[in-house]
Amino acid sequence: MKMYILVKDTIPEGVAILAAAHASLAAYLKFEDTPEIKAWLSGPFYKVICKVNEKEFENAKQFEDSILLTESSLDNQEVALAFKPREAWPKPFKFYRLYK
Repeated sequence: MKMYILVKDTIPEGVAILAAAHASLAAYLKFEDTPEIKAWLSGPFYKVICKVNEKEFENAKQFEDSILLTESSLDNQEVALAFKPREAWPKPFKFYRLYK
């Protein structure tokens, strides 16, 4: 089981790190009563953080079970998407760049 967190590549690095941390917690809180979260927490609970461009970010919004995060210090700009953990992921997730 993996939780994917997508962060826009235009976000300053310091804000991106914060957004990823907030996204992980926000996804956990939104989906905490689901069987997927319970299975994910039974370990190991992987998180994959990817850097995506604007088009990838917009396209990823179509996939189910996500939470959108905004950043108040950036005029409430959309900065990250976090997805409920799952075993199988749609094809585009295989091609997102890992955040390094």
